[in-house]
Amino acid sequence: MDRQRNVVLEALLAEYDFTHQGLADEVNRVAEDLFGRPGDCGDRHVRRWISGDVRWPWTRYLLPLERIFDRPAQALGFVPRGKASANLPRPPRPAQQEEGPVHRRRFITASATTTVAVALGIDQTPTSGRLSMSDVDRIHERIDRMDAHFPSIGGGPLVSVSTGYIARLREALDGCTYGERVERALHGAISSLYASAGWACHDSGDPEQAALLHTASLQSALLAADPSATARAWSNLALQARLEGRHREAVQITRAALDNRRARQDPHIAALLHARLAIGQARTSDRTGAARSLLAAEKAYDRADTGRPAPTWLSFLTPAELSGLAAITHQGLGHYDHAEAATVQALDLLPPSMRRNRAYYSVQLAELQLARGEREQAAATVSAIDASSLDSRRITDRLATVRHTLTAQEPRP
Repeated sequence: MDRQRNVVLEALLAEYDFTHQGLADEVNRVAEDLFGRPGDCGDRHVRRWISGDVRWPWTRYLLPLERIFDRPAQALGFVPRGKASANLPRPPRPAQQEEGPVHRRRFITASATTTVAVALGIDQTPTSGRLSMSDVDRIHERIDRMDAHFPSIGGGPLVSVSTGYIARLREALDGCTYGERVERALHGAISSLYASAGWACHDSGDPEQAALLHTASLQSALLAADPSATARAWSNLALQARLEGRHREAVQITRAALDNRRARQDPHIAALLHARLAIGQARTSDRTGAARSLLAAEKAYDRADTGRPAPTWLSFLTPAELSGLAAITHQGLGHYDHAEAATVQALDLLPPSMRRNRAYYSVQLAELQLARGEREQAAATVSAIDASSLDSRRITDRLATVRHTLTAQEPRP
């Protein structure tokens, strides 16, 4: 029989992040479950299966392989020696054993976070057995779908969903087996969830919890050795510092994020970091630096490849958002006319679906109009804001303040 490399099995090893020895160890573990005695598989066996030196392994290896990958031997790329050899004996499965692709999987019941969590299928992430990169891809897909809700509905409903999914993934970290690449990817997914939860807490008016979540996001990003996740975490921590009035610290943190070569080379991340750096520089009276950073943000965004969309967590970073961030910079510099014009431009560019962002910049416009003494325009702006379907305490509190100011300024009869 001609020797032919088993590319199917080789691809499965890559998908499930198995080394040759790692698969051999798993074969031995499953063999003990099936036959009641440890297996004797070694990495040399696996190499011979992949190279094609052995095209139909012994039954004591094939049955565990079928169980591990949940598919028949021929679907693993093996070629039987004849009709008789293709009919493998079927030992009884151990009692009370749950089966699923690659491994036994258990599921948790839906929690009180219900609607969004169930819609995303969060409870379907396995917490036992072996995880592959396909599992990680599904995890990231769910996180992306969750992040996509934010510009529409605000952060309120997403806090418990994010933290609930973090708990689920931590169960997976403790209860599953996986290779190093999958482990890093899991930490990256957890970092992303912590970042989303931090933003949701920030939007819901809970800055203390937001700070803790952003710090946890950075820790997980470092464990993932993911420069993009690390830059995102630093960016959120810089924003947190700015919101707490620690403007110089915010500038230092943002500069540290920009020191990361991967962050500088990603045009979307670089644009966001430069825009937020400009705001921090404006708040520290660095007019020249703020102008330079705004220009750097525009240049970075112009480098973005329109054929390659930004990560979902950065989907909010559109020309509208850049105009809005520029407006905040001009406001920090005391240039209220430029700030108002940039905010109007942001609102003109925002799509109707981004209801949360539209409400945010409408409130910002009303605040700027009040600062310029344009009370009637501010009143008209406020009357057009529809925040009824949003869950964002950050927006509703600012809107209430603007309305209170307008009421206090009403001319007395």
